[in-house]
Amino acid sequence: MASSLRLGQCLRGRNGIYAIGKQLQETVWLASNQPVIIIEPSDSPAIALKYLDNNILNVSLFKRLTGQEIRYVARRILEALKVLHDNNFVHTDVKPDNILVNYGLGDVRFTDVHLADCGNTVPADSAYAKDGDLIGAPIWIQLITLLYGDNFFLFKPDVPTDHDEYGLKILQRQCQFFGPFPLTYREICPQETLNILAYIMKSIPPGKKKPFLRISEQEISKDRPSAAELLQDEWFFGKGT
Repeated sequence: MASSLRLGQCLRGRNGIYAIGKQLQETVWLASNQPVIIIEPSDSPAIALKYLDNNILNVSLFKRLTGQEIRYVARRILEALKVLHDNNFVHTDVKPDNILVNYGLGDVRFTDVHLADCGNTVPADSAYAKDGDLIGAPIWIQLITLLYGDNFFLFKPDVPTDHDEYGLKILQRQCQFFGPFPLTYREICPQETLNILAYIMKSIPPGKKKPFLRISEQEISKDRPSAAELLQDEWFFGKGT
């Protein structure tokens, strides 16, 4: 015989009204007379985000930044990164479309520069940082677009984006211009990745290699100067190029 009881059904008992919340056995039910009180907030919470006019990617595609503008943007971003680093955080996704700006008037092109999109920001001692997880944007869409504009893509491969070897071709181009990959990659890369990198380095004929003559140990990401150190560089004081 089917039971006349059901979940959510309210029954009047000796001490009040009970709501059936769970069936324990065929003829055993669990009910409670504890009321559920929903208190609506008097003022619903909201997040107000600061509005800025555009991002640096769009701005640089429309018109290249001057040397002075690059200095200004770079300083503001390094100052933002220094705040994060001083509090033991890494941004992980610094790229032109995550740099927001407000337009100025006359000869002043920008009045405000802000680093946005901290959704992937993690503590420096987190598993993501220690294990070398790939987080953020690929190298070929990074800040170098500020220098060249016009949607510049140094490592553009000769295959479409949906091609199986698209990523491999990009690594080959990277190695062609900036290779070989540093030996310190052994500290962070699994053997399978190291085998791929070794294959890429061997696949480039010597005649096609275009070594980056000014490359130094500081071009290895983990050995690069900190944001605080870069802010002291003479370039920001008009002494460098």
